[in-house]
Amino acid sequence: MYKLGIDVGGTNTDAVLIDKDLKVVAEIKNPTSGDIYDGIVGAIKNILAVSGVNPSEIKQAMLGTTQCTNAIVERKELEPIAVMRIGAPATLGIPPMTDWMDDIKKIVVAETIICGGFECDGKELWPFDEDAARAFFAGVKGKVRSVAISSVFSTVRNDHELIAAELCREIMGNDVHITISSEIGSMGLIERENAAILNAALYRVAERFTDGFARSLAELGVTNASIYLSQNDGTLMTMEYARRYPILTIACGPTNSIRGASYLTNLPNALVIDVGGTTTDLGVIQNGFPRESSVAVTIGGVRTNFRMPDVLTIGLGGGSIVRVRDDGSITVGPDSVGYRITEKALIFGGDTMTATDIAVRLGMFELGDRSKVISISDNTAEVAMNAIRRLAEDALDAMKVSNSDVDVILVGGGSIILPEKLSGAASVIKPDHFGTANAIGSAISKVSGTYEKLIDYDKTPRDEALAQAKSEAIDMAVEAGAKRETVEIIEVEDMPLSYFAGNTNRVKIKAAGDLTN
Repeated sequence: MYKLGIDVGGTNTDAVLIDKDLKVVAEIKNPTSGDIYDGIVGAIKNILAVSGVNPSEIKQAMLGTTQCTNAIVERKELEPIAVMRIGAPATLGIPPMTDWMDDIKKIVVAETIICGGFECDGKELWPFDEDAARAFFAGVKGKVRSVAISSVFSTVRNDHELIAAELCREIMGNDVHITISSEIGSMGLIERENAAILNAALYRVAERFTDGFARSLAELGVTNASIYLSQNDGTLMTMEYARRYPILTIACGPTNSIRGASYLTNLPNALVIDVGGTTTDLGVIQNGFPRESSVAVTIGGVRTNFRMPDVLTIGLGGGSIVRVRDDGSITVGPDSVGYRITEKALIFGGDTMTATDIAVRLGMFELGDRSKVISISDNTAEVAMNAIRRLAEDALDAMKVSNSDVDVILVGGGSIILPEKLSGAASVIKPDHFGTANAIGSAISKVSGTYEKLIDYDKTPRDEALAQAKSEAIDMAVEAGAKRETVEIIEVEDMPLSYFAGNTNRVKIKAAGDLTN
């Protein structure tokens, strides 16, 4: 039995085959094409050819993709949607999408704010206006196939969101795609609502990349595999789950690399530097999983508060262009030759000096034709490498939470450009298979479920509340595709909220388990 892991990056599409003992059998890099499916098909063909594995022996296939991120950033393939907020009269002062740019705001065909919602202590803010909800859904029927529903403090009580969702299905049909904000985001109505809107707009994108991946596998004979998608907490989800929550695939590339780095080094806590062809992502491993961001995240100009990894991205990669200025100064990036590195870099007979050329010139790595970079002077090479080192060290300092040195793991094909010693690093480790850590992270990932809610311990005793929360987190992991007997609690967060009524705490429980066979 084999697992196939694929991760689509901006420069390369990486693929690995993992055996039943979670050992890497084969790994390849295939250039990412304009049509990502050509790159995926090419990667699958190459990995099968290199490994000699019978496609029918692959039982699980995992994909990490940037499709949803690209759709939002590029404003392409987003589905027209309708938006309902349950929060009048309290929230009329700030309509949905108030600070959105016009080029993405136009995806919303109709919007409304109706009466309803709750206070922070769970008391009803205003009765739910069923008549207004029915009228709105009837008005958009036939105009949209996706609806986003949000409500005030739905993370405390989502009763009105659930009622609205049932009315929506009753009026618009069972095949309508419905996103409710309490299943997507955290506290903060506007940011949570924004995340729900984006999720609703991505449902066609999700259908296309899930169906496309399944079709690509079938065409190449991988017909016995269960299919999973990478999500941005370093775990996996089923095809159906990905279609319901496509926004959770955003930033899955860096998290796959973080998970892969942890697996390859057996380090449960470290800082990971993932160097690609164009950019470098830095993230932190905590107990084997990516550290989650504690602040609102902006995606394509839209401020959201759904679960996202704490990742810092800088304009440094293997294809970063190195320039010698007229005054003798040297700059590295942030522009890059990207996936054309095998055409443009000096070591491959091109005419552009890149960070990879510098690394080869200094003897850090053997790649291409070193004789083509001998003409680069020692001074130029050293100054350029110092610039590369400073970019990495500054980013490393920005990700640390103290001035103590930390273990650093280098992964990604472009990590050959970084030196073996970095200021602020207790150790710098470049494990075997470092170039395909992202695909490895996708292949070996577990399935998770995360429960998050505000609970008043004066109403529900703490022990009882935490036990119930853990049970629900386990159920969520099982729903996402985990074997129940393997699921364990991997993270517990219990934070008092002094500005809320009563003894209110924000409870967040994460559970993860192995994939079902």
